[in-house]
Amino acid sequence: MGSISHLPELGADPEREYRLGIMGGTFDPIHFGHLVTAEQAREALSLDLVLFMPAGSPAFKQNSPVTDAEDRYAMTLLATAANPAFDASRFEIDREGITYTIDTLEALRAHYPLNVKLYFITGADAVLDIMTWHDAERMAKLATFIAATRPGYDINHACECIEASGIEFNVRYIEIPALAISSTNIRERIRHGKSVRYLTSEPVIGYIHKNRLYNTDSRERVDALRTVGEG
Repeated sequence: MGSISHLPELGADPEREYRLGIMGGTFDPIHFGHLVTAEQAREALSLDLVLFMPAGSPAFKQNSPVTDAEDRYAMTLLATAANPAFDASRFEIDREGITYTIDTLEALRAHYPLNVKLYFITGADAVLDIMTWHDAERMAKLATFIAATRPGYDINHACECIEASGIEFNVRYIEIPALAISSTNIRERIRHGKSVRYLTSEPVIGYIHKNRLYNTDSRERVDALRTVGEG
Protein backbone atom coordinates (compact mmCIF):
# COMPACT_ATOMS: atom_id res chain seq x y z
CA MET A 1 0.00 0.00 0.00
CA GLY A 2 1.09 3.58 -0.63
CA SER A 3 2.20 5.65 2.33
CA ILE A 4 -0.05 8.41 3.62
CA SER A 5 2.26 9.41 6.45
CA HIS A 6 2.98 12.79 4.81
CA LEU A 7 -0.55 14.04 5.40
CA PRO A 8 -1.17 17.01 7.68
CA GLU A 9 -2.21 15.62 11.01
CA LEU A 10 -5.75 16.20 12.22
CA GLY A 11 -7.39 15.18 15.47
CA ALA A 12 -4.83 16.46 17.97
CA ASP A 13 -7.53 17.91 20.24
CA PRO A 14 -9.66 14.98 21.45
CA GLU A 15 -12.37 17.39 22.62
CA ARG A 16 -13.26 18.64 19.13
CA GLU A 17 -14.41 17.08 15.87
CA TYR A 18 -12.29 17.47 12.74
CA ARG A 19 -13.69 17.12 9.23
CA LEU A 20 -11.57 15.81 6.36
CA GLY A 21 -12.89 16.19 2.81
CA ILE A 22 -11.66 13.64 0.25
CA MET A 23 -11.77 14.72 -3.39
CA GLY A 24 -11.18 11.67 -5.55
CA GLY A 25 -10.95 11.63 -9.33
CA THR A 26 -8.83 10.96 -12.36
CA PHE A 27 -7.94 14.68 -12.68
CA ASP A 28 -7.02 14.31 -16.36
CA PRO A 29 -6.58 17.27 -16.15
CA ILE A 30 -7.76 18.88 -12.91
CA HIS A 31 -9.86 21.99 -13.60
CA PHE A 32 -11.77 24.83 -11.96
CA GLY A 33 -14.91 22.70 -11.63
CA HIS A 34 -13.00 20.39 -9.27
CA LEU A 35 -11.57 23.31 -7.31
CA VAL A 36 -14.87 25.19 -7.00
CA THR A 37 -16.62 22.01 -5.87
CA ALA A 38 -13.98 21.34 -3.22
CA GLU A 39 -14.04 24.92 -1.94
CA GLN A 40 -17.82 25.09 -1.73
CA ALA A 41 -17.93 21.70 0.00
CA ARG A 42 -15.29 22.94 2.44
CA GLU A 43 -17.36 26.01 3.24
CA ALA A 44 -20.78 24.31 3.35
CA LEU A 45 -19.68 21.43 5.61
CA SER A 46 -17.01 23.33 7.61
CA LEU A 47 -14.24 20.99 6.44
CA ASP A 48 -10.83 21.48 8.03
CA LEU A 49 -8.97 20.16 4.98
CA VAL A 50 -9.80 18.90 1.50
CA LEU A 51 -7.46 16.16 0.30
CA PHE A 52 -7.20 15.67 -3.48
CA MET A 53 -6.39 12.06 -4.35
CA PRO A 54 -5.66 11.37 -8.05
CA ALA A 55 -6.63 7.79 -8.90
CA GLY A 56 -3.82 5.45 -9.84
CA SER A 57 -5.69 2.91 -12.00
CA PRO A 58 -9.33 4.07 -12.00
CA ALA A 59 -11.78 1.18 -11.74
CA PHE A 60 -14.26 2.75 -14.18
CA LYS A 61 -11.61 3.56 -16.82
CA GLN A 62 -9.87 0.24 -17.25
CA ASN A 63 -10.70 0.25 -20.97
CA SER A 64 -9.99 3.93 -21.57
CA PRO A 65 -6.66 5.72 -22.08
CA VAL A 66 -5.57 7.73 -19.02
CA THR A 67 -2.64 10.14 -18.75
CA ASP A 68 0.34 8.96 -16.69
CA ALA A 69 -0.36 9.14 -12.95
CA GLU A 70 2.73 11.24 -12.23
CA ASP A 71 1.55 13.92 -14.65
CA ARG A 72 -1.95 13.95 -13.15
CA TYR A 73 -0.50 14.19 -9.64
CA ALA A 74 1.85 17.03 -10.66
CA MET A 75 -1.06 18.99 -12.18
CA THR A 76 -3.09 18.42 -9.01
CA LEU A 77 -0.24 19.81 -6.89
CA LEU A 78 0.02 22.88 -9.10
CA ALA A 79 -3.72 23.53 -9.07
CA THR A 80 -4.15 23.22 -5.30
CA ALA A 81 -0.95 24.91 -4.10
CA ALA A 82 -2.49 28.35 -3.55
CA ASN A 83 -5.18 27.16 -1.11
CA PRO A 84 -3.92 26.33 2.41
CA ALA A 85 -7.06 24.26 3.01
CA PHE A 86 -6.21 21.96 0.07
CA ASP A 87 -3.62 19.19 -0.05
CA ALA A 88 -2.74 16.45 -2.54
CA SER A 89 -1.86 12.83 -1.81
CA ARG A 90 0.12 10.21 -3.73
CA PHE A 91 -1.63 7.36 -1.92
CA GLU A 92 -3.78 6.13 -4.80
CA ILE A 93 -1.13 6.53 -7.52
CA ASP A 94 1.46 4.70 -5.40
CA ARG A 95 -0.86 1.82 -4.53
CA GLU A 96 -0.64 -1.20 -6.82
CA GLY A 97 -3.69 -2.56 -8.57
CA ILE A 98 -7.06 -1.05 -9.44
CA THR A 99 -8.04 2.03 -7.42
CA TYR A 100 -11.10 1.41 -5.28
CA THR A 101 -12.62 4.09 -3.04
CA ILE A 102 -13.14 1.58 -0.24
CA ASP A 103 -9.37 0.97 0.03
CA THR A 104 -8.70 4.70 0.31
CA LEU A 105 -11.40 5.27 2.91
CA GLU A 106 -10.19 2.34 5.01
CA ALA A 107 -6.59 3.58 4.86
CA LEU A 108 -7.61 7.08 5.91
CA ARG A 109 -9.83 5.71 8.68
CA ALA A 110 -6.89 3.70 10.02
CA HIS A 111 -4.55 6.70 9.76
CA TYR A 112 -6.65 9.28 11.59
CA PRO A 113 -8.17 9.15 15.10
CA LEU A 114 -11.94 8.69 15.40
CA ASN A 115 -12.57 12.39 16.06
CA VAL A 116 -11.63 13.00 12.40
CA LYS A 117 -14.77 12.47 10.32
CA LEU A 118 -14.43 11.57 6.64
CA TYR A 119 -16.41 13.36 3.92
CA PHE A 120 -16.10 11.97 0.38
CA ILE A 121 -16.83 14.57 -2.30
CA THR A 122 -18.22 13.42 -5.63
CA GLY A 123 -20.71 14.39 -8.33
CA ALA A 124 -24.43 13.80 -7.90
CA ASP A 125 -24.47 11.61 -11.04
CA ALA A 126 -21.82 9.37 -9.49
CA VAL A 127 -23.87 9.12 -6.30
CA LEU A 128 -26.68 7.54 -8.32
CA ASP A 129 -24.32 4.65 -9.07
CA ILE A 130 -22.72 4.51 -5.64
CA MET A 131 -24.51 1.37 -4.59
CA THR A 132 -22.71 -0.48 -7.41
CA TRP A 133 -19.23 0.58 -6.24
CA HIS A 134 -16.83 -1.99 -4.85
CA ASP A 135 -17.86 -2.84 -1.23
CA ALA A 136 -20.51 -0.10 -1.18
CA GLU A 137 -21.97 -1.26 2.13
CA ARG A 138 -18.63 -0.88 3.90
CA MET A 139 -18.10 2.53 2.29
CA ALA A 140 -21.40 3.76 3.70
CA LYS A 141 -20.13 3.11 7.23
CA LEU A 142 -16.85 4.99 6.76
CA ALA A 143 -17.81 8.38 5.35
CA THR A 144 -20.46 10.97 4.72
CA PHE A 145 -20.85 11.56 0.98
CA ILE A 146 -21.06 15.10 -0.39
CA ALA A 147 -22.88 15.11 -3.74
CA ALA A 148 -22.23 18.15 -5.94
CA THR A 149 -25.26 19.05 -8.06
CA ARG A 150 -26.04 21.45 -10.88
CA PRO A 151 -28.87 24.00 -10.61
CA GLY A 152 -32.20 22.26 -11.25
CA TYR A 153 -30.89 18.80 -10.33
CA ASP A 154 -33.64 16.43 -9.08
CA ILE A 155 -32.41 15.67 -5.57
CA ASN A 156 -35.58 13.77 -4.69
CA HIS A 157 -34.92 11.26 -7.47
CA ALA A 158 -31.37 10.73 -6.23
CA CYS A 159 -32.61 10.20 -2.68
CA GLU A 160 -35.16 7.65 -3.87
CA CYS A 161 -32.52 5.69 -5.82
CA ILE A 162 -30.17 5.56 -2.84
CA GLU A 163 -32.99 4.57 -0.47
CA ALA A 164 -34.07 1.81 -2.85
CA SER A 165 -30.58 0.29 -2.65
CA GLY A 166 -31.17 -0.66 0.97
CA ILE A 167 -27.73 0.69 1.94
CA GLU A 168 -27.75 3.47 4.51
CA PHE A 169 -25.63 6.13 2.80
CA ASN A 170 -25.39 9.51 4.50
CA VAL A 171 -25.44 11.95 1.57
CA ARG A 172 -25.32 15.74 1.74
CA TYR A 173 -26.17 17.70 -1.42
CA ILE A 174 -24.58 21.02 -2.42
CA GLU A 175 -25.32 23.02 -5.56
CA ILE A 176 -22.32 23.98 -7.73
CA PRO A 177 -23.10 26.26 -10.72
CA ALA A 178 -19.66 25.64 -12.35
CA LEU A 179 -20.09 21.90 -12.94
CA ALA A 180 -20.46 22.28 -16.71
CA ILE A 181 -16.64 22.17 -16.97
CA SER A 182 -15.25 18.70 -17.73
CA SER A 183 -11.80 17.16 -18.18
CA THR A 184 -13.01 15.46 -21.36
CA ASN A 185 -13.97 18.79 -22.91
CA ILE A 186 -10.65 20.34 -21.88
CA ARG A 187 -8.69 17.51 -23.54
CA GLU A 188 -10.74 17.89 -26.74
CA ARG A 189 -10.26 21.66 -26.83
CA ILE A 190 -6.51 21.24 -26.42
CA ARG A 191 -6.37 18.65 -29.21
CA HIS A 192 -8.12 21.14 -31.50
CA GLY A 193 -5.95 24.08 -30.46
CA LYS A 194 -8.78 25.90 -28.66
CA SER A 195 -8.50 28.05 -25.56
CA VAL A 196 -8.85 26.49 -22.10
CA ARG A 197 -8.20 29.72 -20.24
CA TYR A 198 -10.57 30.08 -17.24
CA LEU A 199 -11.30 26.35 -17.40
CA THR A 200 -8.12 25.35 -15.58
CA SER A 201 -5.26 27.25 -13.98
CA GLU A 202 -2.30 28.85 -15.76
CA PRO A 203 0.23 26.58 -13.97
CA VAL A 204 -1.70 23.52 -15.21
CA ILE A 205 -1.83 24.90 -18.77
CA GLY A 206 1.91 25.51 -18.59
CA TYR A 207 2.54 21.98 -17.36
CA ILE A 208 0.42 20.53 -20.18
CA HIS A 209 2.51 22.45 -22.72
CA LYS A 210 5.88 21.64 -21.15
CA ASN A 211 5.13 17.92 -21.06
CA ARG A 212 3.24 17.85 -24.37
CA LEU A 213 0.11 16.30 -22.89
CA TYR A 214 -3.04 15.87 -24.97
CA ASN A 215 -1.14 16.40 -28.24
CA THR A 216 0.24 19.87 -27.43
CA ASP A 217 3.12 19.79 -29.89
CA SER A 218 4.18 23.38 -30.38
CA ARG A 219 4.64 26.85 -28.96
CA GLU A 220 1.89 28.05 -31.28
CA ARG A 221 -0.55 25.59 -29.79
CA VAL A 222 0.04 26.56 -26.17
CA ASP A 223 -0.34 30.20 -27.20
CA ALA A 224 -3.71 29.21 -28.60
CA LEU A 225 -4.63 27.57 -25.29
CA ARG A 226 -4.19 30.94 -23.59
CA THR A 227 -6.02 33.01 -26.21
CA VAL A 228 -9.31 34.24 -24.78
CA GLY A 229 -11.02 34.82 -28.12
CA GLU A 230 -10.75 31.25 -29.36
CA GLY A 231 -12.89 29.75 -26.59
